[in-house]
Amino acid sequence: MDFLPGILYSFATLFIILDPLISVPIFAGMTKGQTAVEIHKQAFIAVAVAGSLMYLFLIFNTTIFGILGLTLPSFQIAGGFLLFLLGIQMTLGIEIGHCKEHAKTAAGVVIGTPLLCGPGTITTVMLLSKDYGILIPFIAITLSLLATWIILYYSELIQRILGEVITDIMGKVLGMLVAAIAVKIITAGILALAVTH
Repeated sequence: MDFLPGILYSFATLFIILDPLISVPIFAGMTKGQTAVEIHKQAFIAVAVAGSLMYLFLIFNTTIFGILGLTLPSFQIAGGFLLFLLGIQMTLGIEIGHCKEHAKTAAGVVIGTPLLCGPGTITTVMLLSKDYGILIPFIAITLSLLATWIILYYSELIQRILGEVITDIMGKVLGMLVAAIAVKIITAGILALAVTH
């Protein structure tokens, strides 16, 4: 009875948390100048990275943190710092830690995590697994990743429809928002660490 509503609720929750539409101008900016084949490859890498983490934490949950001796707050702080650096890069149009060997995969990895699959997504996956078990969140994750891949796959078309100037402005504004979200994540992580200690 709760199977379909559970999938729909889990899918909606995960899709909102992943928010691939916000990633479009960021993804478009990071893959600017690349061929369509390379952009499509980056879209696959981003979804693969995000999906791997989501499935991993769905199945193993807090066991991973336990094995590594980590806590969710420490993951929040680390992810927050990476997001903050990404926000600075987007807003100011500078490249941090640029390396030619990894330039072609950077967009996919950074978009995959921490932008798509950050502490919020991982926490949501863990909470859904407690409420629904493994199967319903697994299906919901698969559907949300499929929707995300389609949006990123056609990011070039979306960018073309919006226009380069609008996309560039959106990218810079979103860069500031990403930096602000990063500060919020870092603060939450620090507060959570302070409580646990």
